[in-house]
Amino acid sequence: MAYDSLTHTFPPLDVNRLLQDHVPPPQFAHARLENYRPNQRHPSQQEALNRVESFAEQITPQRRLWTLPRRRRRAPDSLYLDGGYGVGKTHLLAGLAHRLGPEAATYGTFVEYTHLVGALGYNHTLEHLQAKAVVCIDEFELDDPGDTLMMSRMIRELTDAGVRVVATSNTQPEALGQERFAAEDFQREIQSLAHRFEILALDGPDYRARHLNLDLPTKDNDVVARLVHGSTHATLDSLEDLVNHLAQVHPSRYGLLLDGVDLVGVTNGYEVDDDALGLRLVVLVDRLYDRSIPVLIANIGLGELFSPRLLRGGYRKKYSRALSRLAALTELAHHRLESVSSKGEAMLGGTQAP
Repeated sequence: MAYDSLTHTFPPLDVNRLLQDHVPPPQFAHARLENYRPNQRHPSQQEALNRVESFAEQITPQRRLWTLPRRRRRAPDSLYLDGGYGVGKTHLLAGLAHRLGPEAATYGTFVEYTHLVGALGYNHTLEHLQAKAVVCIDEFELDDPGDTLMMSRMIRELTDAGVRVVATSNTQPEALGQERFAAEDFQREIQSLAHRFEILALDGPDYRARHLNLDLPTKDNDVVARLVHGSTHATLDSLEDLVNHLAQVHPSRYGLLLDGVDLVGVTNGYEVDDDALGLRLVVLVDRLYDRSIPVLIANIGLGELFSPRLLRGGYRKKYSRALSRLAALTELAHHRLESVSSKGEAMLGGTQAP
């Protein structure tokens, strides 16, 4: 299905689809434990791979451990993968989920699980997760006290029921020289649950060597519109219309908005200075990134999209991650522009971002 506007789409709640989507996203469709390549200069990566491999071996289809009577476990039997960007935490987590398969493991980001609770209710979500052997939580976030307490309660009830949890941190690169990892924050926030986790610290540089580039050329509205109209399965909306529409759609359905879409164009970009609007955009960017969908926002540089106040506030990690991902998706869109231009369509006009 192709859309000409995201704001014309109101995906209905599809419980089965919502639950089925809790698998590694297309971005990590090919991530396997076998193709994880640890940096030999940082032994902690190989050690983490070995530990996740042994963890997976304890949960095999033959043994069906998750069908055994549930019991409280004294020793840590859940894992917390902690480290900076680009050391392979998400690759290991996705590889584990692929190894175990969707019958035994469920996979999602911290935010996706909180949205699942919002869509289905706490008890229904807990019942679904308790049927799994392992719950994989990517990017465990600590910046919302309410969500953290809710997820802490869920982890407690899951682990009490014998379900194992594997989580990753969301340490910011600029925090690496200060509090080296997020593990201390994680242990403090989940308090009595910390002893249930074995913490695996992964050192090393970002293997992608990706630097946040917020100075990509800014495009005019007409340039973005021409790119969209010259593409198939593309959408075009003004930023104001888009954020207003997102307020009417539950965040758990943002992924459904993107079904069949392979390019998103946004016109009339402006500085967002409201957390309610900004956080909706963050969730949409996460779903776009999961699907590697190119994005082009007109009339504003990426570095100006979120106000300085938001970038200094309590959700700064989320906004920084969104900008990093938008930079990657915008580069994809620029490659699309260059490809179109090479075929004779002059679409590379615009001004340079300050």
